[in-house]
Amino acid sequence: MATKHEQILDYIANLAVGKKISVRSIAKHLKVSEGTAYRAIKEAENTGFVSTIARVGTLRIEQKPLNPIESVTFKTLVDLIDAKVLGGQAGMDKKLDKFVIGAMTPAAMRPYITRNSLMIVGNREDAQRLALEDGAAVLITGGFETSAAIIALADDQQLPVLQTAYDTFTVATMINRALSDQAIKQDILTVAAIYTPLAQIQTIGVEATVGDYLLLPDPRYPLPVVTRNGRLVGVMRPSLVGGKKPTVPIERLMQKDPQTVKPYLSVTAVGHTMQDNGLTAMPVVDDSWNLLGIVTRNAVFSSLTGIAHSRELSNTIADQVSAQLTAITPQPPYVGGYELKTVPAMTNSLGTMSFGVLAEAINGCTTRYLHDTGRRNVLVEGLNLTTFRPIQLESVVTVLLRELEMTRHDATLDVDVLSDGVQVAKAIVSCQLLERN
Repeated sequence: MATKHEQILDYIANLAVGKKISVRSIAKHLKVSEGTAYRAIKEAENTGFVSTIARVGTLRIEQKPLNPIESVTFKTLVDLIDAKVLGGQAGMDKKLDKFVIGAMTPAAMRPYITRNSLMIVGNREDAQRLALEDGAAVLITGGFETSAAIIALADDQQLPVLQTAYDTFTVATMINRALSDQAIKQDILTVAAIYTPLAQIQTIGVEATVGDYLLLPDPRYPLPVVTRNGRLVGVMRPSLVGGKKPTVPIERLMQKDPQTVKPYLSVTAVGHTMQDNGLTAMPVVDDSWNLLGIVTRNAVFSSLTGIAHSRELSNTIADQVSAQLTAITPQPPYVGGYELKTVPAMTNSLGTMSFGVLAEAINGCTTRYLHDTGRRNVLVEGLNLTTFRPIQLESVVTVLLRELEMTRHDATLDVDVLSDGVQVAKAIVSCQLLERN
């Protein structure tokens, strides 16, 4: 029989997307204590199908899939560039990794053609045939047609021949954006990549006793308690069995409703939860709360350190803003300072720096300053930003930081923003410093 915690989670999971919930309404509807309802709602928030929005409340949201990253295939390319399939329909599910523009002689372009890549070309049948013979699909731009022989070759090779009305430059830009977005998604590290699987960890059955627990080797993490079907129902720690008789059932002593994590959640979010709650490990479960494994604090923070050194080639907006920052030596009372120059991509429709870019610049300066002072894993939790006047295109923006509070796990900084020497904005930034211990 499902526990009250599981009953609440099942109830929330079956609510319509957008439905508002609260601790009191859940407790009243399911006849449970408000403490039990609160723990279940927090679990639902951690597992990705409930979100709490300021001044709105807690809402049922669309649950994230286990693996949200989809490969770019020729089938997805058809919708992206409004293409028509002329031949090679059987190869539409093949993954697209790269493309080459057919603007050279056949002999010169051959070294650039790889299997399952895409040749972008106009009405040059020699280039189309070369691509198909060497294992690449073909995208014909400008709305041109091709011959029956090329279509037959595409069907035989199971390689798509697509046609679009767009010009070569436009489709190349669109495809490059799609591949770049795909690469960025793959750079987001999730729990699935770092947790220890079930086959490599210790567990104990819910029907076990204190005596059974004491016979196990000392676990390095809270020991998951599971049913015969593998569903997680609690965790055990040595402190829970002190002075208890060997015949006492584990079920009476275990910590019920432990905090868990789903494999698709980002490592950064999990690190935030662990540090907030002082956890050394968290059970990893699927959408039915079946135990998949354990993710440890050391694994999370080791991976976060790796992320900091692996984003040099990324192309997110945050990366682009960060790349513009140049460190300067500030005058007291400031402890850190950075400059950047506004470029057209940073502006809004009025030709001034957009509010979002300004916030990201402050975020980037704060994070870089904390990195430079030895805090490697930084999570900005709050940014209270006030602007006084617009920042014009091609202005030199100076961001100056003062420490208001600095502890082992938290930092609060006062930030002044100047444009060409005149103060244009001010911010208070609060950060969590994610550390192993």
